[in-house]
Amino acid sequence: MEIKEFLQHLVNGISLGSLYALLAIGYTLVYGILRLINFAHGDIFMISTYAGFYLMSSAILPWWIAFLLAIILTCILGILVEKAAYRPLRDAPRISLLISSIGMSYLIENLAIVFFGGRPKTFPIPAIFDRIITIGSVKIPTLSFIIPVITIIILAILLHIVHNTKTGMAMRAVSTDYEAARLMAIDVNKIITFTFAVGSTLAAVGGIMWGMKYPSLIPLMGVMPGIKCFIAAVVGGIGNIRGAVLGGFILGLGEIMLVAFMPALSGYRDAFAFILLIFILLAKPTGLMGKNLAEKV
Repeated sequence: MEIKEFLQHLVNGISLGSLYALLAIGYTLVYGILRLINFAHGDIFMISTYAGFYLMSSAILPWWIAFLLAIILTCILGILVEKAAYRPLRDAPRISLLISSIGMSYLIENLAIVFFGGRPKTFPIPAIFDRIITIGSVKIPTLSFIIPVITIIILAILLHIVHNTKTGMAMRAVSTDYEAARLMAIDVNKIITFTFAVGSTLAAVGGIMWGMKYPSLIPLMGVMPGIKCFIAAVVGGIGNIRGAVLGGFILGLGEIMLVAFMPALSGYRDAFAFILLIFILLAKPTGLMGKNLAEKV
């Protein structure tokens, strides 16, 4: 493989890994607080792409306002999902929350099919994101540079919130012990809602960038990315924000490099994520940066 081709694949891998990282952070935030896998997260990601599509297609709003509104609407959806599907079962057994999560996922998918239709739609790409940057003999889409930069900025902001603000301190307290947090006058419901809002916002940002990178939209488009990002969170150490980002980059780079170095195995690209998960769980069940967490009852 020539250096030019390798660099091209490296940039593509970093770009894809950044998208996986954004979604994986959403999984790991919710798990860190509730010890719950939010299986509707991939579908919230899907809704953000459709919101961006319809707001962009209206041809009335500038692209940046359309994207901002799509992110806000997706954030509101995430909050509503938490209030409708998870809060009423807060004190129920874990299995009840898991079933509710899966049910909410199927509900959103089928509602999307009803309202948006099953026919694929093409996401409109603003001209600023559709340019090509030439570095030497390597041609790289502008979007492939923008995605990692946005991911790094969001990660820095999120780490600052978690480690240097009162809200972040409350999030860490709730993730450790509900009852102790309540005794310290922490509004647990408010913190959990905030966590879902942040996770849904990250899913929205990732969904819009995914729509520009892979413009074909279908109602079930969030299923496989959702599963892969859950795998990325587990690989990095679910409950650990940096671990989720690391897992996302490993998964994204691994997928792209698998196709680059072994084109005959390109049909097994999705299988790579599951194989990686198996090896990680066998070698380090808590993930690369994870730690043992007590199960909440």
